[in-house]
Amino acid sequence: MTTTPKSMTADDLWRMPNDGMRRELVRGEITVMTPAGCQHGEITQNVSLVLGGFVKSKRLGKVLVSDPGFVIGRSPDTVRAPDVAFISKEHVPSGGLPKGFAPFAPDIAVEVLSPNDALVDVEEKTEQWLDAGTALVWVVNPRSRTVTVHRKGRDPRVLRGKDLLGGEEVCPGFSVPVAELFE
Repeated sequence: MTTTPKSMTADDLWRMPNDGMRRELVRGEITVMTPAGCQHGEITQNVSLVLGGFVKSKRLGKVLVSDPGFVIGRSPDTVRAPDVAFISKEHVPSGGLPKGFAPFAPDIAVEVLSPNDALVDVEEKTEQWLDAGTALVWVVNPRSRTVTVHRKGRDPRVLRGKDLLGGEEVCPGFSVPVAELFE
């Protein structure tokens, strides 16, 4: 990951050319992310299929993929992009989702670890999601085949194998055995 020294805003990030680079904005600094790799893409797809299918069938809201941007901090701006996001129907704006970055945090943010992810960066991102109002953060670890569930003010829970990953009250009724996310 490399950063640029110039302080930027969410609007500056939105206006940047679409050159195939994955970027986030962290406290006014652009962070360029290395492409995540095939395994990451497959696991992200697995999560989005099971969560998205459930959410759509129950009309609970929207599931977004492909690094959708959420403005979760201002002055300096922070725009984060989870691998998968769930927005409950109560939080979807009446006019629909914006074309650009959402000016709010998702209800669930899913971060699938990439081979290049540093633990300190993932922990920082998780805390930023929770501080911005995200109710659940799922950190999916392909290496250990685990999902760590984060909630504000609670200890993280590590799930593996046959343990059920649930949507709790955030996405009621959703559950999937953790192992299925890695198949």
